[in-house]
Amino acid sequence: MRLGSCFGWSPPGADRGSFANPAYAALLKRDCGLLVPENQMKWQAIRPTATSFDFTHMDAMMAWAMANGLPVRGHNLLWHQPKWMPRWEEAYDFGANPQRAAEQMLVAHITTVCQRYGSRIGSYDVVNEAVTPADGSLYQTALSRALGGPEATLDLAFHTARAAAPHAQLVYNDYMSWEPGNAHHRAGVLKLLEGFRRRKIPVDALGVQSHIVTRGIDTRATIAGLEGEWRRFLDAVTAMGYDLVITELDVRDNALPADIAVRDRAVADYTRGYLDLMLAYPSLRDIMLWGMTDRYSWIEGFEPRPDKARRRPCPYDAAFIAKPMRAAIAGAIAAAPARTPRHDAKTARIDR
Repeated sequence: MRLGSCFGWSPPGADRGSFANPAYAALLKRDCGLLVPENQMKWQAIRPTATSFDFTHMDAMMAWAMANGLPVRGHNLLWHQPKWMPRWEEAYDFGANPQRAAEQMLVAHITTVCQRYGSRIGSYDVVNEAVTPADGSLYQTALSRALGGPEATLDLAFHTARAAAPHAQLVYNDYMSWEPGNAHHRAGVLKLLEGFRRRKIPVDALGVQSHIVTRGIDTRATIAGLEGEWRRFLDAVTAMGYDLVITELDVRDNALPADIAVRDRAVADYTRGYLDLMLAYPSLRDIMLWGMTDRYSWIEGFEPRPDKARRRPCPYDAAFIAKPMRAAIAGAIAAAPARTPRHDAKTARIDR
């Protein structure tokens, strides 16, 4: 099993969640056995135009990770939502033969990225967040409209990734979660995964983002009310032969008092309960944190607390001091059922 985190790029010494920030780099080197770029591999970062790539930041991150003996996951090869694709892609003229042009664009993108990093990346979030939470349907982009629909687009992405990175674990990644209000999202993800199996698409695992949200101080009661439906969802996923990966773990401290000690204890208990449930599935081997410290968490800007108290979603606080959440994660990993030894992804992958 491995614990890891996202990380980013910055100029040397900048106050960012970057390998170039010595304080943050120290946390990564001390606690992590795996890293993932937070933003620097997304289309908006590395694909400035339809005919060019810019790997400057991603190459620097990869070089630092390799120099420190830290393997890297790839995130992501296709974030299939219009608002997260580059503006040029959504306005692109695919010409007289749009299907062919769109196919060439997608194949070139995935092949270029995978071949550049080769065996240094052993797992990819090939497709990210393709399911609409409101009704479980699939998002459309300019790319998918040109290609003939979202299913054809996602299928091509996975086939291309398998051809370009035959060694790698290929993951469908999404944020369907166990909180109320996610039923349509979960149903849509199950439908998508069922379709992949039916069409014999090479998808190895479901990435469970795990941006989980507390629902009050009584975490035991909250978990008891959520775990039944969540287990049924995970059971359905694993019954299809998919492995699980926790890809983006953090905890939004909703409905908790501002008092730091009380809030941190509740977040830790909630994290431990969630991980105990998830780690009961033996195919789950990797846990990725979406940031090591509250100082750089995306959640503060995304959804501030109504009482204006600073969010505390990560295992270290803004001063890089370990919180109870860190001990909860370590405890859950230590208590998890034993896994069989890892073996090469080529032999573990599912090609059906």
